[in-house]
Amino acid sequence: MTLPDSTQSRNHDLALLTRTSIDHLRETGRVAPVRWCPSPNFGPRPEDAVISLLVVHNISLPPGQFGGDAIEHLFCNCLNPSEHPYFESIADLKVSAHALVRRDGNVVQFVSFLDRAWHAGRSSFQGEEECNDFSIGIELEGTDDTPYTEAQYQRLAELSALVMKVWPIITSERITGHCDIAPGRKTDPGPAFDWHHYRRRLQAVLADAGGAS
Repeated sequence: MTLPDSTQSRNHDLALLTRTSIDHLRETGRVAPVRWCPSPNFGPRPEDAVISLLVVHNISLPPGQFGGDAIEHLFCNCLNPSEHPYFESIADLKVSAHALVRRDGNVVQFVSFLDRAWHAGRSSFQGEEECNDFSIGIELEGTDDTPYTEAQYQRLAELSALVMKVWPIITSERITGHCDIAPGRKTDPGPAFDWHHYRRRLQAVLADAGGAS
């Protein structure tokens, strides 16, 4: 099954925090030069919305299995329900995220960060409802109880720092998990996600980035 407009380039060694990449994200909503696999599951943000929150998720398809293209197929509405019994229950979902970080640290982008991806569902952060309106959603390929890889922590830290450079209202305190904005309904990124380790990496990346803005 062919995904729309997807390239096959790898991106283990991306230099995300350059002046060029910051300007490119600010102007286009695209993270250069990660792989672009556009999802139809997005819409415009409300006119008064301010991008001010970063939400960390996890996903694996089939559940607990890594690799393959099922996540991309789901976000692009071309998941084949006959390929796995679990897919029968989710093939008709219309969901997406702005980006996915694979187990090896490779990144796939599905929705412009300027647009409203359908990642959070019914949600609330500090009393503000409908987090999709004002948030960026990044998926980690993983499960609640499977340790994430060092490559993922590093890449997530780099993506987070890039986002913070473009939208400085997103501070460390405005980076949260899906479980925190939809408690009782969602559990990701789960207890396997080491928030302390991630935040240390994020601070190191920000320190290394210095004056890039």
